[in-house]
Amino acid sequence: MLSFSSDYIAGAHPDVLKALVDTNLESMAGYGNDIYTQKAIEKIKKEIDKPDAQVYLLTGGTQTNQIVIDTMLDDYQGVISATSGHVNVHEAGAIEFSGHKVLTVDTVDGKINAKTIRSYLELFYKDGSYEHMVFPGMVYISYPTEYGSLYSKKELEDIYSLCKEYQMQLFIDGARLAYGLMSDECDLTMKDLARLCDVFYIGGTKCGALAGEAVVFTHNNQPKRFNTLVKQRGAMIAKGRLLGVEFDALFTNGLYYEIGKIGIDKAKKLKEILASKGYEFFMKTSTNQQFILIENKKMEELAKKVDFGFTQTYDENHTVIRFASSWSTTDEDLKLLEECL
Repeated sequence: MLSFSSDYIAGAHPDVLKALVDTNLESMAGYGNDIYTQKAIEKIKKEIDKPDAQVYLLTGGTQTNQIVIDTMLDDYQGVISATSGHVNVHEAGAIEFSGHKVLTVDTVDGKINAKTIRSYLELFYKDGSYEHMVFPGMVYISYPTEYGSLYSKKELEDIYSLCKEYQMQLFIDGARLAYGLMSDECDLTMKDLARLCDVFYIGGTKCGALAGEAVVFTHNNQPKRFNTLVKQRGAMIAKGRLLGVEFDALFTNGLYYEIGKIGIDKAKKLKEILASKGYEFFMKTSTNQQFILIENKKMEELAKKVDFGFTQTYDENHTVIRFASSWSTTDEDLKLLEECL
């Protein structure tokens, strides 16, 4: 089966896997106290030019989103998210399960903007009964978004400025960060990203690692006793070396950016193939996810040979589906897809 269903269908990038194999028999301390985890943390702090940043390695995106939101919010607070946001749609209510409501706002091309957030906040505080409601304590966005779109530096500056005005925190989900940063439309760096939020994470699972996300608290603002809080939530991995070795490799010789560039280059070819075959784009993106509008019968026929992602029902006869490229996408994959289409 030819698969373009996601960006984590393969295992680890060969360089990451080699690092794991090469260090496999080394005896190391557990729980992230190994030398490779410390090296990875220092490399990430240097990359974002924030020596006072605090970095913690976790194993997956949903786990990371839940722990960051749960530990950074007070019990009575919720998190503002796009209606299409991952924490709202595809995490099985993990945020609500931890006791925090996801407060949704409308989007434009998968993004929320400062104007929409301000309107939400103004309406909230105008309500004389707001003390009986869920307080907005954080804004959650993804870079790239669930629809592959990107926030500009100006858009992030506006959102972060608004967050500070209302004493809220800004959390950026970077599950696909490598592909966002290497997009032709990206106008910011990882240093900019770190400057324009309170916490973000560097996605590994979808960007060359077997598993792992690097959470970065950007202003020496990691929650008190964070190690203990992580362990309470069953998320502390004993063999922390797994994540440390991976991120040490990802941030050696620019590998993380190289991985992102491969995924973007393959996405450009993917987009050309879809266009040449006459497929209608639901929305065009410059990242590694491409969304097309397809007639249902044609979709059923295509599904016999190609694995793709379901995005949403468009109408009774059409569906929006997603094709994702990654570092593991090959020219042969693209050639076979072109033949299938």
